[in-house]
Amino acid sequence: MNWQTLIREIPDFPQPGILFRDITPLLANGEAYRQAINTLADFARELKAELIVGPEARGYVVGAPLAFALEAGFVPVRKKGKLPGQTISVQYGLEYGKDVLEIHKDAILPGQRVVVADDLLATGGTMSATMNLVEKLGGNVVGAAFLIELSELRGREKLGNLDVYTLVQY
Repeated sequence: MNWQTLIREIPDFPQPGILFRDITPLLANGEAYRQAINTLADFARELKAELIVGPEARGYVVGAPLAFALEAGFVPVRKKGKLPGQTISVQYGLEYGKDVLEIHKDAILPGQRVVVADDLLATGGTMSATMNLVEKLGGNVVGAAFLIELSELRGREKLGNLDVYTLVQY
């Protein structure tokens, strides 16, 4: 499948000079969405993933169906103050400031094999913070899966030697 034909480019969004890669056409195409998730599931299956972890919000539209395809669990990572139970948090840098991500303290068992998933790998900040949370709970991050990678932003470098799979690289 030619995934790039299903990813719309929107110039100057969310601000001037940014070329936004919009996955909503891919998500709206049932066959393409299913194939994308099944392709990522093949990758995660090879890594013997027991759990998928995804950051809000678009990490949910990749991670939850990926977990379903694997018959594995899904753990959401949320912004500060959005989870109801006891959490741990990590602060991470954004292009224009800082943010905080949280995960439930009891979400991951020590040694559990985890694949982290999101729609986009850009600078790697969000995914690096997500991995940090998993590791704080004793989880073993064995891979990362994305629909899109913006290679010029070098986010893969923040993920170390982790197995990374992306459908489309720009």
